[in-house]
Amino acid sequence: MKEAEAFFSVEEQERIRKAIVDVEAHTSGEVATMVVDRSESYLEAEILGAVLVSGLLALIVAVLFHHITIWSYVPMVFVLFLPAWLLIRHIPRMGLPFVARRRIEEAVQERAFRAFFEKGLHRTRDETGILIFISLLEHKVWILGDRGINEKIDPESWQALAQQVAEGMKANDASEALIHVIAQCGEELRKHFPRKSDDTDELSNLLIRE
Repeated sequence: MKEAEAFFSVEEQERIRKAIVDVEAHTSGEVATMVVDRSESYLEAEILGAVLVSGLLALIVAVLFHHITIWSYVPMVFVLFLPAWLLIRHIPRMGLPFVARRRIEEAVQERAFRAFFEKGLHRTRDETGILIFISLLEHKVWILGDRGINEKIDPESWQALAQQVAEGMKANDASEALIHVIAQCGEELRKHFPRKSDDTDELSNLLIRE
């Protein structure tokens, strides 16, 4: 089972759904939440990590057997490379230290933008869709608003709220942090986008998991 599938319990998912329903009862804005296992495969980190791990293991073996020569060390690195690479692929968190922080930030941001359009948040009537995107491997959160929202609310202001969810993840209290941030988003949306008499629920309120 993917980590995203089990990250929030059934009860937590229902509380998240109700929080969105409560927000949308007072605004024309549409809030969606999404959690993914990771934003990127980071192939370069897998390869670099495998090279370093296999090199270290080969050195340890050579020292233990008192046989340190270039002719034995290099072949041993090649032999150990594949198992090391498969290990890092199986445990993606092992490869994360080999990825630059900026690369991680860009990967999460790009994945959030892609999700925004893939899930149809750009199709709301008044361009008032907002996505709270959670990427588990990176422990990163990104919040995106559609054009109508960005005309009224500074997009950068959402990232302070995103940080609250990220901190909740670190404290093993992600659901409470997310519900709190959903409510705060609702307060901002209500100021600029009050609910209209003919407003309809245009997006699913269920947590998206991939």
